[in-house]
Amino acid sequence: MRQLLVPALLLAFACSPKTETVTEPEARSATDSLLLHPEEMKYLKNIKQLTFGGNNAEAYWAFNDSMLVFQSDFKDWGAACDQIFYLNWRTDDLKTIAPKQISTGLGRTTCSYFLPGDKTIVYASTHLGGDACPPVPERRSDGKYVWPIYDSFDIFTADLNGTILSQLTSEPGYDAEATVSPKGDKIVFTSMRSGDLELYTMNIDGTDVKQITTELGYDGGAFFSPDGSKIVWRASRPQTEEETKEYKDLLKEGLVKPTDMELYVANADGTEIRKITSLGKANWAPFFHPSGEKLIFASNHQTERGFPFNLFMINLDGTGLTRITHDGTFDAFPVFSNDGKYLVFSSNRNNGGTRDTNLFVAEWIGD
Repeated sequence: MRQLLVPALLLAFACSPKTETVTEPEARSATDSLLLHPEEMKYLKNIKQLTFGGNNAEAYWAFNDSMLVFQSDFKDWGAACDQIFYLNWRTDDLKTIAPKQISTGLGRTTCSYFLPGDKTIVYASTHLGGDACPPVPERRSDGKYVWPIYDSFDIFTADLNGTILSQLTSEPGYDAEATVSPKGDKIVFTSMRSGDLELYTMNIDGTDVKQITTELGYDGGAFFSPDGSKIVWRASRPQTEEETKEYKDLLKEGLVKPTDMELYVANADGTEIRKITSLGKANWAPFFHPSGEKLIFASNHQTERGFPFNLFMINLDGTGLTRITHDGTFDAFPVFSNDGKYLVFSSNRNNGGTRDTNLFVAEWIGD
């Protein structure tokens, strides 16, 4: 609310005295031409649609890449609002069989992530604040697009049967957006405990909590680099008195306006913060490229009306901005697998003209 290079296959044939190198055409699935735009085939191949209804997002890999954990509000699976599910992405057919639900089914959940060992997950839930789904903000008379920041969100761990094992946060106010370091030692999350939406880290058992951002504005959606040494996140930074007042007033209502966000990178302890993008509009859902030297993210900065969102890549020094997807609707939440061979993302493509957002996995063949 969260790595890979596949070279072309080269075959050498001994033809008389010399050796000739021949490039074999890349194998592609029959769905590539249906689900990928021609410009996207420079980066993606063998795409597979995983879900087929509802809003499915924030899919994150198990440490061994065999499973994905994600959130969905698909009513056919019994979800009245976002709940946490997981699947074996290679073998499970979600057209016919619902995935295993991990969350309790009470309240609303978000931002699940596997813990080391792949037998437990961490996720945020509002269920301690009530069994019902918390209300979605009504359309505002001022026309502002806002996200709710539910103060009943806390962070929990659970096993794959859905049994809650521990509660990691208990401070008043919003605690959510937890992700886990590839090193398996730290969790980064967003909290309102200081009175502003800031980033914090803690050990995976909830101890040693440290605040790592302090500047006014929404800091959220943080991820660790592949070696665990850095973090990347999205942030809003109100500049004028009017923007500051608007931000603080919305925060008092439990709301945040996510339409003006840029990407930042820092060391995992919050030192050496660097602003990476200055593109305007909403730049968010960043994730590190397997090299640790680039970021993939979602953005609408090329649009006039704020839509569509597509995936882009950029170097950590802010150079080399490259567009990855070319859909006319919504592509977001890109996440590379731990082995660097696959990219999972959410998209409105191939939804039959509905508003459904589904999960897709593809092999990554870009740089």
